[in-house]
Amino acid sequence: MGDIVAAARDLQPLLDRHAAAGEEAGDLAGPVVDALHEHGLFGMWVPQPLGGSELDPLSSLDVVQSLAEADPSAAWVQMAAALATGTGGAYLGDEAVAAMFGGPRFPVVAGQGTRPGRAVRDGDGYRLSGSWSFASGIKHAQWIHTLGVVEDTGEPLIFVLPVEQAELVDNWDVLGLRATGSIDYTIDDVHVPAAFTHHGPTETPVRGGNLFRLGIIHFALVGHSGWALGVSRRMLDELAALVRSKAGRPGTMADNPHFHTVYGEAEARWHAARAFVHDAWRGVSGTIRAGDPLDARQKTMVRLALYNATWAAEEISGAVYRAGGTTALRAGVLQRYFRDMHAGTQHVTSAPGVVEGCGRTSAGSRPDTTGST
Repeated sequence: MGDIVAAARDLQPLLDRHAAAGEEAGDLAGPVVDALHEHGLFGMWVPQPLGGSELDPLSSLDVVQSLAEADPSAAWVQMAAALATGTGGAYLGDEAVAAMFGGPRFPVVAGQGTRPGRAVRDGDGYRLSGSWSFASGIKHAQWIHTLGVVEDTGEPLIFVLPVEQAELVDNWDVLGLRATGSIDYTIDDVHVPAAFTHHGPTETPVRGGNLFRLGIIHFALVGHSGWALGVSRRMLDELAALVRSKAGRPGTMADNPHFHTVYGEAEARWHAARAFVHDAWRGVSGTIRAGDPLDARQKTMVRLALYNATWAAEEISGAVYRAGGTTALRAGVLQRYFRDMHAGTQHVTSAPGVVEGCGRTSAGSRPDTTGST
């Protein structure tokens, strides 16, 4: 486990060096993808019987934070692919796992696990159709992970199928996270064998340990929490370096008490957000190590910690952008991180309904729920 955490830190210079080129191209640079493969980062959550790291939540937070400090798009693709690849390895049938795993590299699985398509029973499987958006990392993927609802039962299933069986729509023209290549795709009446499906909200692994009792949504919460912390950490560090570089000149921020106040408040906000995230996941980690299910309060707290971290990071990004002046306005790290942060806030895991649902559960207005929104 320590090796993959250290690898994420060691890869920071490489990711940083290729970040601007990845944004320009609309996908990650080849050397970045190769390095993520070489160091097993796409296998962060792959079950150990399949050669993966099956990395615990606290270590996973550190991995994603480190990657996001170097390139938010690379971190976003890594966490999304690690989720789809690892949960596929844990929850799919043996036939699917045999087809997907066992090569010289872990497969990359990408797609959309929220907005569902339509599936109908067909012999030993289903016929799947639909249109989906936000397939982060699909340009580097061999397999698609996508949500569909079975027509006659209403059951939500995750379907995994070769990327060649979908039509990719290259339409990722966005404010930030441009290098994620999170394009749309469509699937038209494709047969998917039952072994290549699993119940969407399952928390019962076919292979792998207690980590996979988290279920898909909680892996997503880990990844997005680490991402928000990494993006805001880099912005604070970049601003501090910018101010230090101008120290000694008349009228610079280095001698401005208002700047020091703003920066101190932002540092406090970042450390508080990180402490909340790690405290929430430390408790969850103990529960899953014991093989116990998460209770409603734990599920609520990890959602609330992510929501808090995301919007704390957004506030920090605004403060850094304003303090950065014309340096932040021009092309460069501060501008790119500001745009990437504001793209990240649009993800469903940090939508307003999340905090409303958490508040309702925390207040006891919905005591019989699991804290989902």
